[in-house]
Amino acid sequence: MSAPRKTAADFHPAVLGLFDRYVHGDIDRRAFLAGAARFTAGATTAAGLLAALAPQFALAQQVKPDDARLAARLLEFDSPQGYGRARGYLVRPAGAAGPLPAVLVVHENRGLNPHIEDVARRLALAGYIAFAPDALFPLGGYPGDEDAARALFQGLDQAKTRQDFIAAAKLLDGIEGGNGRIGVVGFCYGGGMANYLATQLPELAAAVPFYGSAPALEDVPKIRAELLVVLASEDERINAAWPAYEQALKAANVRHALYQPPGTQHGFNNDTTPRYDEAAAREAWARMLALFQRTLRQAA
Repeated sequence: MSAPRKTAADFHPAVLGLFDRYVHGDIDRRAFLAGAARFTAGATTAAGLLAALAPQFALAQQVKPDDARLAARLLEFDSPQGYGRARGYLVRPAGAAGPLPAVLVVHENRGLNPHIEDVARRLALAGYIAFAPDALFPLGGYPGDEDAARALFQGLDQAKTRQDFIAAAKLLDGIEGGNGRIGVVGFCYGGGMANYLATQLPELAAAVPFYGSAPALEDVPKIRAELLVVLASEDERINAAWPAYEQALKAANVRHALYQPPGTQHGFNNDTTPRYDEAAAREAWARMLALFQRTLRQAA
């Protein structure tokens, strides 16, 4: 019998804080291990804590890559204002009748890993054309290792990367089989990208940033999309910017809603790690689908 999955409650809050800093590049592996060592006991080691917090992709996979209900492929596209050439994972329902709305899926700061590919497949099963670009493609693509991916990510020219995601959204806007309506969902780094894209793309109908950094406040009046802002309750780093962002959204009359479930950690929607909160993630996903249903399924 397999051991029960660990949850955030199994870790000291300080360890979770150290892990968040490590994931986002504020400290390196050595600093995490040194800090976490203060919270070890018995046979538990700091390295063991890090391993326990690391993603378990196979354990969390909900939709197999070869699911017969889907048609999935890698698609390269031009990005003349970005890195020149980009690539993403395109998934759609197999044999869908009639045009479908499209959703851009933006990964965390590790590129297009197996979890984000699975998220794209989940969206496709819900009846959307899902496209998940890999920001790391110009540097060789997601390397298959989270630490290596995080290090590689730091070498990106973010101005070019933002243009790659704009190009990806414009590709979706006119994609074959699409209905001309597009939305975006992003997680962590991708949440910040979703916020940014909402300020840059008037054709965007809906945006769902999960615990992402706020956009430049002076650009908020440019937003035409309806937003569902998803935040964790225990996420001081991201939440500090929310009051000013919320005020700017209200001042600009941007349609928006906040979902911030209690007792949740940054990354609570990611079911590959112990920070995952099943009930909160299920509700966030349901609210996202309700927004997409209402804003993306009408005629262009």
